[in-house]
Formats: sequence, C-alpha cells, structure tokens
Amino acid sequence: MNRFLKVLAVLIFCIFSAHLKVWAEEVLTWQDCIREAAKSHPDLIAAQESVKESEAAKQISASTLFPQINSNLSATTARTASGNGDTATHKTSDSYSYGVSGTQLLFDAGKTINNVKAAEQNIKASQQGYRFTSSEVRLRLRTAFVNLLRAQELVRVTNDIVQIRKGNYELITLRYESGLEHKGALLTAEANLAQANFEIAQAKREIELTQRQLNKEMGRTGFSSLSVKADFKVIDSAKEKPDFETLAKNNPSLQQLIAQKNAAEFGLKSTYANFFPTLYGQAGANKSGSRWSPQNNGWDLGLTVSLPIFEGGLRLAQVSQAKALFNQLQANERSTRDGIIVTLAQSWAALQDAIETVEVQYKSLGATEERAKIAEAQYSTGFITYDNWSIIEDNLVRAKTDYLNAESNALLTEASWIQAKGETLEYAQ
Repeated sequence: MNRFLKVLAVLIFCIFSAHLKVWAEEVLTWQDCIREAAKSHPDLIAAQESVKESEAAKQISASTLFPQINSNLSATTARTASGNGDTATHKTSDSYSYGVSGTQLLFDAGKTINNVKAAEQNIKASQQGYRFTSSEVRLRLRTAFVNLLRAQELVRVTNDIVQIRKGNYELITLRYESGLEHKGALLTAEANLAQANFEIAQAKREIELTQRQLNKEMGRTGFSSLSVKADFKVIDSAKEKPDFETLAKNNPSLQQLIAQKNAAEFGLKSTYANFFPTLYGQAGANKSGSRWSPQNNGWDLGLTVSLPIFEGGLRLAQVSQAKALFNQLQANERSTRDGIIVTLAQSWAALQDAIETVEVQYKSLGATEERAKIAEAQYSTGFITYDNWSIIEDNLVRAKTDYLNAESNALLTEASWIQAKGETLEYAQ
C-alpha cells in the first residue's frame, strides 16, 4: 500500500510539474520577438511571395528571346466510298506523321528586350516593397512590445499608488476618529483609494490586450500568455541632426516608386516598338507515310514578317497610356520624396522632444517624492492643512504615471523615427 502511494505521489508530481511548464508565462526579449516575426508574420510572407511572382514574370518575358520548339505526332484513318447503292466500294487509308518545328524571334525593334528590362525593375520594386512591409511590421511589433512593457510597469506603478492611497486613508481615518479631520477629507481619501484599486484592475486588463497585440505582430495564430523584458532606454537618440535628404534616398517607399517609374519608362519604349515589323525565323523537319513507322522525309525553312496595318488607333492609345503612367509615377516620386523629408524632420524633432521630456519628468518625480515625504510629516504634526497635503499627494501620483508615460512615449517615438528612416525588421536597435 505504501509503495502504491509513493508511485501515485510521483505521478501527481510529474503531472503538476508539466502543468507548471504550460502555465509558466513566456518571457521574451526584443530580439526574440524580431526573430519570430521574421519567420512567421503573414505580411512578410506575402511580400516574399510577391518578389517570387515578379521574378517569375521576368522569366516569362525573357522566354520569348529563346527558340520556341514544338513536337508533333499524328495518326489518322480515313474511309471513302465510290459508286452508288449496292455497287458502292469502300476504301480505308491510314496516315502517320511526326516531326519537330521551331521559331526564333529575330527582330521586334527592342520590344521584348524592353519588356525584360521593365520586369527587372518590377523585381526591384517588389524587393523594395518587401523592405517597406518589413519596416511597417517592425513599427507595429515595436509598438506592441513597448505597450506590453508599459502595461507591466503600470501594474507596478499602480500598486505603489494603491499603497500611497491606502496609507493616506489610514492616516486620515485616525485623524478623523480623533476629531482632527473633517468627514469630507475621509470620504475623499476613500474615493482616492477606490480609484487606485480601479486603476490597478484596469492595468491588469490592459496587459492581456497588449499580449494579444504582440502575439499578432509576431505572427502567432493563437494566444500565448507572455511578458517582455527590456529597459526604458532610447538607443537611437540621433542627438546630432542628420541629413534628411540623404536619409530619404534610401527609404524603401521612394526606392519602390523609382523602380516602378523605371519600369514604366521601359514599358513606354516597348509600346513604341509596336510601330515596327516583327521578324521570325522558322524551321521544321518531319516524317510521314501511310504506315508506321513513316519513311517519307520532309523539312521546311522560312521567315515570317508581320506588321499590323490598321487597328483603329490601338497603338497610339497604348503609347498615350504608357506616357501617362510614366508621368504619373514621375510626379509621385517627387511628391513621395518631399513627404519623406518632412516626415523625417517631424519624427526627429518629436524624438528629441520625447527624450528631453523623460529627463524633465524624472527630475519632476524626484522633486515630487521629496516634497511628499516632507508634506506627510507636516500634515501628521498639523503644520499644513488637508487640502494642501492632498494636492501634494495628488501631484505625487500624477508624477509617477507621467514619468512612465514619458518613458514609453520616448520608445514609441524612437520606433516612429526608425520607421521614417525606412529601417527594416533586421535593424539592430
């Protein structure tokens, strides 16, 4: 019986340990999140497939430059009748043939070459599209990461606030019971404690929401309870004002538009080629006969020239369309470049403001904490009124949350600055 109980205890321990591993919250660093998103995020997978699609499109365009070779094999039976009625005679004949034929493009005024060059530019455009997607994914991933980091820290801060409000309530209760404080002060302290308890419950609910956001941006299909670890420290502070024009040149959205414009230019050249004749060379060899295997040899060799005479203005309309597309993309390129430069300037200025705000809030928090210690002692001994002490305590609570908000805002502003530069998911910071 004792042996059975020991075995049962071991089994229960093993099961409990396994559940502990399942229940244990996963702790991730920023690099952990980057690695998982790079492999699993659906937007990145779609962008990768877009690159593959454009590469295949180039191969399709280039295939026209190579010989087009076809083979054929046929076997037929035919029955013919001669005469009428009962005197009709029937004759059956068989025929067999097989062979190979090929054509080679000799001249099309550069149409196919320009189509291939346009396809090459489309590959570059899709590659820059992938970089742009990666930049967007990084911003959303970083935002979700920082929001979860803030939510975790907010739980700690609201716990501190609850302790402050609880201490205030206990102190005022003693003074009220001693007749040294009025009931309004007691009710205010009670309301402040209730507000603090509500905020800590709210902060805990926010953790689950930010966990879901981070799961999504890492490309996970289900919900996983997780936490993150990092410092509230801005790495890419960009203290020295950068050259925004130079940064804008490498932005993937601009590079994508440039590649699309170049592709449109080659497309325009391709449409002009439609006004010239197309020349093909062709050759073939075959065998034919009335039985298998056929013995009669045959071959052919020739040239084919084609030039449409009248198509109702089709080619002129195609040129007009190609010109309009090129001009449109050229204007979009200029507009995008100007917009990127303005965004870079705004993002850089916002980042410097956010960093300096953190420094100011840190000093403000230190001063408020020191002032609160002095005020609590003064209120306990009756040197200041409840109203003055309450204002100082409210300032302390507000300073704690303001400092946390300033820290998280600095990290979010840093992420926006990095995205404005066009940095991708692999960016080190």
